[in-house]
Amino acid sequence: MSLFLITFLTLYGSMHAYAFLRLSSAYHPSRAGAYIIGVLFVLMTVAPLLIRLCEWNGFARSATTIAWIGYVWMGTLFLLCSALLATDIVRMAGWGICRMSGSDLPILLGARHTFNIALVLSLSATIYSFFEARNINTEQFTVTTAKLPPSSSRIRIVQISDVHLGLLVREYRLKSILAQVKAAKPDILVSTGDLLDGRLNRQGTLDVHGELAQMLASIKAPLGKFAVTGNHEFYAGIDQAIAFTSKSGFRMLRGATAAAGPLSFTGVDDPAVLNTGEPAGLPESTLLRAVERGRFKILLKHRPEIDQKSDGLFDLQLSGHAHKGQIFPFTLLVRLKYPVIDGTATTAAGAQLHVSRGSGTWGPPLRFMAPPEVTIIDVVPAD
Repeated sequence: MSLFLITFLTLYGSMHAYAFLRLSSAYHPSRAGAYIIGVLFVLMTVAPLLIRLCEWNGFARSATTIAWIGYVWMGTLFLLCSALLATDIVRMAGWGICRMSGSDLPILLGARHTFNIALVLSLSATIYSFFEARNINTEQFTVTTAKLPPSSSRIRIVQISDVHLGLLVREYRLKSILAQVKAAKPDILVSTGDLLDGRLNRQGTLDVHGELAQMLASIKAPLGKFAVTGNHEFYAGIDQAIAFTSKSGFRMLRGATAAAGPLSFTGVDDPAVLNTGEPAGLPESTLLRAVERGRFKILLKHRPEIDQKSDGLFDLQLSGHAHKGQIFPFTLLVRLKYPVIDGTATTAAGAQLHVSRGSGTWGPPLRFMAPPEVTIIDVVPAD
């Protein structure tokens, strides 16, 4: 059993245990009731494993059904545990104040009342998050550069990232994303990884020649469509992921550079490639040094990490991966790993980094305080 799987089951199981203890202290269920709840919580803990087993064995309908139940529950449970933790902190503070003052704890701070408050808040947040995940935002910014001739017109790049096409992100969600892409009228379309999330076979969730690929292929970008791998391309099966991406009209950049007018796009594989046994590609700094001088250099890289050896060799890095945490307050934990988890920042060498919040969802089909994004970047002459 992998370290990731052990860690996931431990953390997710702990969340269920915490919710179970708080529920029990609030309502004191009978032995039979506690047993039923416990069994349900165990089933929900292992639901993500059941989803993958069904998906890998071609039981797409069963996988989808379990995914809707299991992943919505995952998001709701995270929100519930976050709310319960907040109420427990308030309860502890109230208990300390009452102990010092010799008064009784207010009834509103009792186990049942605080559990009910947390439950209402988490259910309300879940409902809101379901609709927020479907409200595609556009983020637009302009980059000025002396590397474009003064007479040049602006070049528009549209970025999608972390769409996670698979069991839950299907035609309806992709249609909403592509509507924003089409409205922007891109000269160039880029995908910065995790376009896919599901297995790619006729019995599974995605067909290489299916409707989703055709929908993506219908987007026209006169100067090119480029993509890089995310970690989920390797989880889905890299050969089939590349086939799907190519069928969708993208050129996959795996340690390669492509010219698009006065711009250049250099793409690197996600570090997940190292787990596949494939040889590592050339360092991104080597790839960037080989790019023709005078071009506006754009680095496509799934994870929002700046390689110190590369900083200063590119003008703009486009990334994703972090989802801005997807469901607050998970945002706070993600920020510990990646200092920039959304928006545009300036690197130490003066280049720019834009991190997309992602266009779809991973796991829970929910977003709370992290709306999905289609990014519009206008590159214009300095004059």
